[in-house]
Amino acid sequence: MSRLMQALLLGLTLGLAAAPVVADPPAILLAQVYRHQVDVSLYLVSEKLDGVRAIWDGQSLRFRSGKAISAPGWFIEGLPKRALDGELWMGRGSFERLSGLVRRGMPNDAEWHQVRYMIFELPQADGSFEQRAKQIREVVRQASVPWLMAIEQFRVRDDSELQKRMNEVVKGGGEGLMLHRADAPYETGRSDTLLKMKPWDDAEAVVIAHLPGKGKNAGVMGALRVRTDDGREFSLGTGFTDQQRQNPPPIGAIVTYRYRDFTRSGLPRFASFLRVREE
Repeated sequence: MSRLMQALLLGLTLGLAAAPVVADPPAILLAQVYRHQVDVSLYLVSEKLDGVRAIWDGQSLRFRSGKAISAPGWFIEGLPKRALDGELWMGRGSFERLSGLVRRGMPNDAEWHQVRYMIFELPQADGSFEQRAKQIREVVRQASVPWLMAIEQFRVRDDSELQKRMNEVVKGGGEGLMLHRADAPYETGRSDTLLKMKPWDDAEAVVIAHLPGKGKNAGVMGALRVRTDDGREFSLGTGFTDQQRQNPPPIGAIVTYRYRDFTRSGLPRFASFLRVREE
């Protein structure tokens, strides 16, 4: 028997976690930025949760990259045998704790009891989004487990009411709002069917270098050098905790940054590190 086979058998005997299985990235709907370009009365609105996108295919729970999420058996067994799309969430302001939890190879059972799977879409389901939102509530009701929940959807009359709801969410510690066109059939890709509204813009870039710190940051990472999909390069020097400066995101990691607008040269203005994108 080979050493590899012996190691695999030993791992099974001891109950060790197998290496995460990676499938092809699932086709999902991605949001555009809300810039007052639509009639908001045609949309259903919900809070934008600061969680981890998770896609359930009826058998396995995965990140948007296709990598399997190591959730406890009881969490998986309570989910219905149909596709779901949503966010793993632990409440406002808890992203860092959630991120650390869901990335572990061996799930922490006690902490997973604090996680909710917040559903906002039924992949490949028929009907309009408004009809699918009703189906989501019924799916959650039939599952009857406390960790599966439907994200509340509501309507607004106009931009003024939308902004009021936005202000309430942000004041309460929320991230922003999502707008999903009520009459839209299910679709994937980036579309005005789904819009995100936040007090700042955000985008993603890949880490290409670690720049050394100076002054109070001497001896640790001072900034990340990053590159966007269209080849623009710039540095992110703010938004990091002391721990993140000591252990910065690795070269090749995809990070999310926030910014206000663009400079004349097309670079993001006041760019600040937000988080490492989940697998």
